[in-house]
Amino acid sequence: MRTRFIKPLLGGLFALALGGAAPATAQTASAPNRFVADSLDRYIQRGMRQWQIPGLAVVVVKDGQVVVSKGYGVRDLAKKEPVDDKTLFLIASNSKLFTGTALANLEQQKKLSLNDAATKYLPGFQLYDPTSTQLTTVRDLMGHHLGTKTFQGDFAFWDSNFTREEIIERMRTLKPVYQFRQDYGYCNAGFLAAGEIIPKVTGGTTWENYVEQTMLKPLGMSNTYMLTAGFAQRPNIALPYSNAYGPLAVLPIDQIDNLGPAGSMVSSVSDLAKWLQCQLDSGKYQGQQVLPWAAVRRTRDPNTLISTRKSSLLPEHFRTYGLGVFAADYNGRQVYWHTGGATGYVSNTCFVPEERLGIAVLTNQDNHSFFEALRYQLLDAYLGMPYVDRSRQLWNRSQAARDETRQNIAQLNARVAKKNKPAVALKNYAGQYTHPVYGPITIEAKGKQLMLRFSRHPELRATLDYMDAQDFRATYSNLTYGIYPATFVVDNGQVKSVELRVNDGIDQDPYVFTRG
Repeated sequence: MRTRFIKPLLGGLFALALGGAAPATAQTASAPNRFVADSLDRYIQRGMRQWQIPGLAVVVVKDGQVVVSKGYGVRDLAKKEPVDDKTLFLIASNSKLFTGTALANLEQQKKLSLNDAATKYLPGFQLYDPTSTQLTTVRDLMGHHLGTKTFQGDFAFWDSNFTREEIIERMRTLKPVYQFRQDYGYCNAGFLAAGEIIPKVTGGTTWENYVEQTMLKPLGMSNTYMLTAGFAQRPNIALPYSNAYGPLAVLPIDQIDNLGPAGSMVSSVSDLAKWLQCQLDSGKYQGQQVLPWAAVRRTRDPNTLISTRKSSLLPEHFRTYGLGVFAADYNGRQVYWHTGGATGYVSNTCFVPEERLGIAVLTNQDNHSFFEALRYQLLDAYLGMPYVDRSRQLWNRSQAARDETRQNIAQLNARVAKKNKPAVALKNYAGQYTHPVYGPITIEAKGKQLMLRFSRHPELRATLDYMDAQDFRATYSNLTYGIYPATFVVDNGQVKSVELRVNDGIDQDPYVFTRG
């Protein structure tokens, strides 16, 4: 979800914030209202300019009331159409708590136990290791502790034409790098598998229909959609943008319904306000019990321990993950949240039950950390923290990463500019190559370049420009994937394989495709 899904927080991920800092004095009881009433608009507008964010929407719920529900900037740079609180954004991994709540609700209905073996409902489910396969429970599928690295496999799965069934089947090809149930590794495929259990125990009701019937309709979330299909044709949508690898540019809209339970939902802050109110009132909305409190509480129980060390940046000391929601302390309160990242979008939802406080931030630019800076700034204001410009803080911390991205691309460009000649004729690189997770790709010689086509991403291309040795510069047609070296292995004049890499917000591992 692209935490990007957290997808894609790209390139110099935290790119950011603007402006002057307010005096570093402790907040008084009335200070939260002062910040929201007197400073919020200015803070957001300043931050959007610095981060180059076209559009942003924010909602704040406090003590049962919606105190802020606003849009800023534009949803389309060409048409200059404004964002409002009903503008639609992909919310990506903020979908996960809906999935976790669905499974917890089914447990309350005695349709399953979260401690049941995953294979009880998905007989064909397999992980790389047979022992881990047998030990995996429904809860484990949502715990991000299956042994895989964060986003492992997502280069193949994200925005691809793999079906849900095929993705679950391919999970057996993901070779773990960690110990099962020991280390945290964010796994979108695991959440997909969990969501696909729903039709097995409900007589065929799909994940999307179950969530819509049991959550969206009772909450009146009529401007929230379960799937990305049809998103581009809806009115009042925010188009996706990025500046990760060059000037701010519009991107293709993700089609990620194959990973639906992990992150395909679309929503607005006016609708998310209702979801936050339900979370803050123990599963009730407008006095009606929409979800059993036991199910809501179950989603917050720690499933995976992430950290128990004091943060150098934030007033927190621990982080855990439940069923689609992170938890931490924040200046003495228990805070729950999730972020979401898709191509051209990053967002978050957050709630603090002790303070009856809820926050959601949606944006249509994926290369920034202002969406998190704004959340922290609001938490600081409401939870009595001294003022620190969180946007500037994250911007400064990201400077090295931004510089590194620019330098890396400049170095690749300089190597191409030397116009070296490959020792092997370009036509000898042409052919089909295969990876055990992804499947086949095809390379063709086109003039002085190689053109790469992806069987599982029919709309994606990569242009390979020769640099030196066996290295080419790979430039993807969708700039979300980035600009990286592609390295071939050549033995006695025979091309054997090629190693490809995409941005870490999609997949952190290189993929070695062998010629077949």
